[in-house]
Amino acid sequence: MFVTMQPSCPKSQVAEAIQALRGHGLNPRLIQPGNQNVLGIVEEITAETAAKLSKQLKALPGVEEVCDFSKSWKLVSREFKNEPTTIPLGRVEVGSRDILVTAGPCAVESERGFMDIADKVASLGAGALRGGAFKPRTSPYSFRGLGEDGLAIMARAREKHGLPIITEVLEPEEVDLVAAYADVLQIGARNMQNFALLEKVGDTNRPVLLKRGLMSSLKELLLSAEYILARGNWQVMLCERGIRTFETETRNTLDLSAVPILKQYTHLPVVVDPSHAAGKRELVPSLAKAAVAAGADGILVEVHTSPDSALSDGRQSLTIDGFKSLMLDLKPVARAVGRTIPEAAS
Repeated sequence: MFVTMQPSCPKSQVAEAIQALRGHGLNPRLIQPGNQNVLGIVEEITAETAAKLSKQLKALPGVEEVCDFSKSWKLVSREFKNEPTTIPLGRVEVGSRDILVTAGPCAVESERGFMDIADKVASLGAGALRGGAFKPRTSPYSFRGLGEDGLAIMARAREKHGLPIITEVLEPEEVDLVAAYADVLQIGARNMQNFALLEKVGDTNRPVLLKRGLMSSLKELLLSAEYILARGNWQVMLCERGIRTFETETRNTLDLSAVPILKQYTHLPVVVDPSHAAGKRELVPSLAKAAVAAGADGILVEVHTSPDSALSDGRQSLTIDGFKSLMLDLKPVARAVGRTIPEAAS
């Protein structure tokens, strides 16, 4: 249920509505779109209680409308907050007119290697740096990251270039450590329904990049985001990174329809990871441009100075020249849909 107050109504009337809700043991969430207050009630209540409460609220001064949620996700819904959520990140406000381009290697392999990649993608206009310090790998024998040393390397790259860093956290016990270094906490596809981890990042003040699971529906993605918002952290970006289908020509199948569908359902920003979807670097530019055209608020691409010798996901990583070409090609696509990609910082 949500209660919409009349525009510019006195605070005393908002307080009276809140008190009425608390009288039923409910904890309303207050949001303020423009000059209007909206009270959201996400607790489960019976139909009988909802009917009584609705009648009581409609009789109060200042109450404009009382409605039920039509979706099982609530805080993430446009019914609860119709205005797009924007998340300041470096020189970009994700969810606004600007498009965030995040680039970097799949894994932080060494300080020299990461710094070299960071130097190049920063000069070409990347708005954020990506890299894995803790890597979930299909094989237990694959390179699984440098751990805290990798986080420290990324932090030094941020200090040099002024670009925010995005990196994955795998377990609830690691959240505080990763949050001490990273600007954005990434929840990977395999952890999308790790509810203890979702609640832990929900307790932080860090933006969260939530990736769609390999075989998860959009409803399941939204409900996972609900776990984070329900803990008080509204800084969530949803990420379409491809889902598993019967097709074998690509690593995953990029579901571009997810972008406009999510935009219909939620106020949260939506970004796309074409690298993990394609699994082949020659396909990444086309998918990235298609994502921008579909309305994505950002893209994440993997870039490496020597992809063939990368310790993780080299086949899907763009070369530096490939990233340069992509940045040039993205700008007219962004302009065509009324968006911009900010220039590289001087």
